[in-house]
Amino acid sequence: MKIFPIRLKPEQDLKASLKTFVEQNNIQSGFILTTVGSLKQATLRFASQDETQVFEERFEIVSLVGTLSTHGLHLHISLSDKNGETIGGHLVDGCIIYTTAEIIVGTTEDFTFLRTVDTVTGYKELEIQPK
Repeated sequence: MKIFPIRLKPEQDLKASLKTFVEQNNIQSGFILTTVGSLKQATLRFASQDETQVFEERFEIVSLVGTLSTHGLHLHISLSDKNGETIGGHLVDGCIIYTTAEIIVGTTEDFTFLRTVDTVTGYKELEIQPK
């Protein structure tokens, strides 16, 4: 396993920055190990919803999980507001860093993560190919 530490700075877009990182490093089978940080804007897609929702307030990143590959990213995020209320959903473009995002990415050379349309769900789902 290889480990990649990443630090994002204020005003960077969380998902767009991760996508750029994945492309620049040609990551074929990556995963989020841990993340801490904060957002000043969150854009999420909730379960069973087609549209996204934008929240323009400050949040702590409680959790960021998912898979990374040049073939696609699938990430979920949980956020806590100033009252300790937590929301979470599918990470989409438009999550803007407030102070920092400290992310540790792991990769393995044993697999390639693809995204192919699943005939049952109709969505691009993870397809794991051993190398």
